[in-house]
Amino acid sequence: MSVGSLELTHTITPAWGPEVAVTHQGQQPTAPTPSAPSQSKATIQWARHLDEVREAQRLRYQVFANEWGAHFTSAIPGHDIDVFDDYCEHLIVRSGANGPVVGTYRVLVPAQAARLGGTYTDTEFDLVRLRNLRPNMVEFGRSCVHPDHRQGAVIMALWGALIGFMQQNHFETMLGCASIPMLHNGVVNTQVAASMWARLRSSHLAPIEYRVSPRFALPLHDAQAELAVEPPSLIRGYLRLGAKLLGPPAWDQGFNSADLPMMLWLKDIPEKYRRHFLRS
Repeated sequence: MSVGSLELTHTITPAWGPEVAVTHQGQQPTAPTPSAPSQSKATIQWARHLDEVREAQRLRYQVFANEWGAHFTSAIPGHDIDVFDDYCEHLIVRSGANGPVVGTYRVLVPAQAARLGGTYTDTEFDLVRLRNLRPNMVEFGRSCVHPDHRQGAVIMALWGALIGFMQQNHFETMLGCASIPMLHNGVVNTQVAASMWARLRSSHLAPIEYRVSPRFALPLHDAQAELAVEPPSLIRGYLRLGAKLLGPPAWDQGFNSADLPMMLWLKDIPEKYRRHFLRS
């Protein structure tokens, strides 16, 4: 299990401040100590032991099951746990120094994906066109933030830590599934997701050599796609950073979501965000 392989010697520095030394074990990637926005009481760190991972899994359950209506088969009630968790590093945001976990991401690096036989995104999409990118491709997933903390400070702190991790370890691309909840007033409805795809594909679609196809496609042919809808805040954030859509959405029935395959190349991050997130 990879939990705790990124051993932090400290946990917090001022916003966008100097990095604190980080040690690591074996051949695991190194990680800069994440920073906390100065206007927030949130602290951000890599999970160091299983108890902290369990906290992230409980938050994930709260968001995905209680809000989205996802259906989990888990060994521990009230937790979102799957086979990928043991191979991932888990980034967590706390409310205060010792408060509850209010935000999380998990990170699957190429070496661990190879040990596992693939990424979570592989289970939803045929990624054959991305095979040459895999040695430097990191998967980010299971992102969620507690509903009381969905402001810019928490999301920016997460992204700052993740991009710092990418740069320090010389990874070039990040991959993931960006989910659109499909449960509306207790009914699964594809119209919102279909409208969002129709809107975004014209301006944010990756070149054809990086296109992927869903293993279980969202049925778009019968769905009206004329709603004037805004993407969820997480997808808007990805697009502002320069991410591209790799193809049409998959239908994740267990999560009651339409999942868009997305990729971000570090080189494509706009200058105004590079000043925040990337070291020269």
